[in-house]
Amino acid sequence: MEKNQKQDFQRKMTARHLVMLSLGGVIGTGLFLSTGYTIQQAGPFGTILSYLIGALVVYLVMLCLGELSVHMPETGAFHSYAEKYIGPGTGYTVAWLYWLTWTVALGSEFTAAGLLMQRWFPSINVWIWSALFAILIFVLNIVTVKIFAESEFWFSSIKVIAILLFIIIGAAAMTGILPMAHSQSAPFLSNFKQDGMFPHGALAIVMTMLAVNFAFSGTELIGIAAGETADPEKTIPKAIRTTLWRLIIFFVGTIVILSALLPFSDAGVLKSPFVAVLDRIGVPYSADIMNFVILMAILSAANSGLYASSRMLWSLANKNTISPVFAKITNRGVPINAVIFSMLGGALALLSSVVAPDTVYIVLVSISGLAVVVVWMSISASQFLFRRKYLKEGHSIKDLVYCTPLYPLIPIASFILCLSSCIGIAFDSTQRIALYCGIPFILFCYGSYYVTQNMKKRGESYVQQNQPN
Repeated sequence: MEKNQKQDFQRKMTARHLVMLSLGGVIGTGLFLSTGYTIQQAGPFGTILSYLIGALVVYLVMLCLGELSVHMPETGAFHSYAEKYIGPGTGYTVAWLYWLTWTVALGSEFTAAGLLMQRWFPSINVWIWSALFAILIFVLNIVTVKIFAESEFWFSSIKVIAILLFIIIGAAAMTGILPMAHSQSAPFLSNFKQDGMFPHGALAIVMTMLAVNFAFSGTELIGIAAGETADPEKTIPKAIRTTLWRLIIFFVGTIVILSALLPFSDAGVLKSPFVAVLDRIGVPYSADIMNFVILMAILSAANSGLYASSRMLWSLANKNTISPVFAKITNRGVPINAVIFSMLGGALALLSSVVAPDTVYIVLVSISGLAVVVVWMSISASQFLFRRKYLKEGHSIKDLVYCTPLYPLIPIASFILCLSSCIGIAFDSTQRIALYCGIPFILFCYGSYYVTQNMKKRGESYVQQNQPN
């Protein structure tokens, strides 16, 4: 069955599609809105250090994912790797964690997109815009893989161009080439001197690492799309290399600009730090410009999110761990039932964000925040166990087209760094709920897997015993 299903997927994605798919999942509200919170918590210098560490973690995880996805380019990727090399219960749990991450994100992104449209069309209800954007993203995902990839390429291109322009304008203001509005002097390093290296202590860096890692989440989409990528042996390594250095430039470069030009006291989550900095520089219509860019970022992330969640659901069905109805693929290579179910999950998340934002929705968001880091840990562990098994079977490292360097240091280091970010949130009262909600959910997934598998085995055994000879 697995072989037949895989043949139905169409390998239509090229390197440019894969790079922009990964960037589309990463560059979203985490960069455009949440960076203000990180600056407020860790301070300017602490924020730069946090994002540099985050970039290192992403790089190490992607080195591990590269070896796995090139050697075994599957749709569902790390769920399949965890199931094969760690254990079937872990693979099942990782898949549901990742599905929930993107499904919850869909609900919040459609709500945010509707709210952004209020700036230009205040008389139109937010729900109308949310519904229209949801329909748009759904259509882009069910037509063909190529149309989805092409739409994601252009969504992401708008974000990339906007960030590059922001870095150029910000760097000119930092160095005094571009005068600040109202005769303000360029702050340059004054923010660092005034607020100190770590205004809330060095522990704040550890406490913000989960938020930073979550901001980098989406890079792993390269592995998800491996089964639908043309010539994966060449495309995936190229996509990993280009994605990583672009993320470092975009994120770290942006954080340097924000930290240098945005006073520590003005940072927060109520206003986009990008708008605040552009206002200080005196860029006309900066609020409208960033409103449009953030809207494109949200739609891009939603587009990537629906793709990722549907493929993970398909992978679960393909492994016979959930109903085979989700393994159905159309003639155009789209897992239609998985897309529909994921979209329904996004609609429920959207509803809970309005009806029960302080109870149901906060639990979903907390679990999804922790889930990405747990998925990264599974990728590191899978690569460690894969290489060990590969060598024990008598294979040579030279046979691997893409090889993770410095084994076993890379997978061990990436696993420990991800684990430390999970431990760090135990010291932050605002993020601690992620552990309270996430750990029981993980245990529930493990328990449900083994319960359903035992029931299935008993059913099969009963049928065999009662078959006529």
